[in-house]
Amino acid sequence: MSDITRALVVYESMYGNTARIASAICAGLRQSIPTEMVPAYRAPTVIPGDVRLLVVGGPTHAFSMSRASTRQEARNQHTVVMPTETGIREWLDMLTADTTSTPGRRRAQVDVATFDTRIAKVRRLPGSAARSAAKVLRRLGFRVLLGSASFFVDESTGPIREVEIERARRWGEELGRLHAGSATAA
Repeated sequence: MSDITRALVVYESMYGNTARIASAICAGLRQSIPTEMVPAYRAPTVIPGDVRLLVVGGPTHAFSMSRASTRQEARNQHTVVMPTETGIREWLDMLTADTTSTPGRRRAQVDVATFDTRIAKVRRLPGSAARSAAKVLRRLGFRVLLGSASFFVDESTGPIREVEIERARRWGEELGRLHAGSATAA
């Protein structure tokens, strides 16, 4: 196995705002670790052996991760930027029992973090796609490295403010530093 490790950011985005946040997180992560970004509908269902940090994010719909029905509703409201059949919920469901491509490697050796986007007007509403995804990942045996983060859009379709993009980049930098410390302590 190679000594080179990397991060993988898997995201879902209806209107492009979550994709912008994912991209900013990647920019921050790349200060510490090589990072790839992939939409949920194209993400591998087996975590590659060189991935040591998995970051998962999507929009909060109906207090949780999106569902087929909420993505269809989003499509009915506005043009969406990615296929609506597979979001992070379905992708997490497709992760195989052995979620790594390296035999014998435990899932706990892969750090995870989650993020979501949500409407700024309703910051205090319960539920979060990021927290729901973290719960699933924890149940699958992954080690959650950092608490979930939420980034705010002005309306369902956006726009997302530059201050949120910058905050996402800084969160990615912090995540990268924490992961680097975690990897050297292991």
